[in-house]
Amino acid sequence: MMPINKKTKKLIMDNKRKLIAKNDPKSPISEQYRTIRTNIQFSSIDKEVNTIMVTSSGPGEGKSTTVANLAVVFAQQGKSVLLVDADMRKPTVHYTFNLTNTTGLTNVLTNQVPLAEAVKLTDVANLAVLPSGPIPPNPSELLGSRAMKAFLENALQDFNLVMFDTPPVLAVTDAQILANQCDGTILVVSSETTEIEAATKSKELLASANAKMLGVVLNNKKADSTNQYYYYGTK
Repeated sequence: MMPINKKTKKLIMDNKRKLIAKNDPKSPISEQYRTIRTNIQFSSIDKEVNTIMVTSSGPGEGKSTTVANLAVVFAQQGKSVLLVDADMRKPTVHYTFNLTNTTGLTNVLTNQVPLAEAVKLTDVANLAVLPSGPIPPNPSELLGSRAMKAFLENALQDFNLVMFDTPPVLAVTDAQILANQCDGTILVVSSETTEIEAATKSKELLASANAKMLGVVLNNKKADSTNQYYYYGTK
């Protein structure tokens, strides 16, 4: 057996921390993800939400960690979930689930590989992942294409819920393009990091794209003296 180097060991530990809903389902943070799941379900009484997009204003605010853990808690509830890495500029979902990224969404949208062959199963029951695949020269055009609409129709034939990790709103137009096609959008903001102006601008841009806002997740809220954990919640 080959020894694990420090970099690989750190990556494994980081991924375990990121997927806390899977690795420590009884933790207070995992409970907060389940609370968000409940809030999403209550927000969609009249129309079932089958496609959800998670984004942020800028990088490093926790959107990818949030969508991964939400995908886990929905799967734990018994829904068949497909988590799609639609951040085709800086994909990370395959790292979180220790998967390869040789084929994925870009291959499906360009008709190189059928969806069934590109989807990868995870060790979480009911949860599958579609990595981004090779980084294309035209992510925005792919997300707004007819192929994307066909992809959504096909995916919903096999899965109860399709969740998307997208690039930050203020960086590129990808999130706005996809938001128009999803049943609901969640904006992640980082406590004491995300500027109010940036969050407001992001919400305005999503609204102009006719996004159906499900809510905002406040991430990285520091623990107070009575709660010794980081708080994730909706506002």
